[in-house]
Amino acid sequence: MSLREKKVAKRKKDLLMSAIAIIGEKGYHSTTMEEIASKLLMTKGSIYYYFKDKQDLVYQSQKILLEQSNENIEEVLSEDLPYDEKLKKVMVVHIEYLITEQSGFVMGTNPEQFFSGKQLETILMLRDRYGNYIKQLIAEGVKEGVFTEVDEKIVRNIILGAMNWVVTWYSPNGPMDKTTLAKSISNYLLKIVLK
Repeated sequence: MSLREKKVAKRKKDLLMSAIAIIGEKGYHSTTMEEIASKLLMTKGSIYYYFKDKQDLVYQSQKILLEQSNENIEEVLSEDLPYDEKLKKVMVVHIEYLITEQSGFVMGTNPEQFFSGKQLETILMLRDRYGNYIKQLIAEGVKEGVFTEVDEKIVRNIILGAMNWVVTWYSPNGPMDKTTLAKSISNYLLKIVLK
């Protein structure tokens, strides 16, 4: 990728995250592309240079968030850590990223609401890939005797459900910063699988 292409990609990603925060304030249906452009101090035409419409903007933001989530977990999984520490780190990184990109992840809680066809298929594939990483990590921990015998799919869904719910109730004005909260939640969730 050339320097120019990298700059365009970074600009597009920055626009996506800012636009999603704006949509998160008013809701998808109540926000217009004109409002997004105005708040970003851009012309509507400039927004349409990057995105064909609001739905495309939301799709691309979800795709970027999920691709980054997969990169985050792949990085942790590649580390030489005991299974319990690896699972804990996966959870901490997951929760911190959810909180950092809270507006975007709130919109992704129900992809069927926004996407269909190939877009929905892509979003679900990225989510499934992520979920399979966690399921596999749990299965490997069970096999090595670090984790108790569990139904990996059910436990994975419990862990993901608990972590993902954070986007609906977390407040930066609360008593814990995102890292402290992420570590606290991961400690509780880890008890589900530890012997």
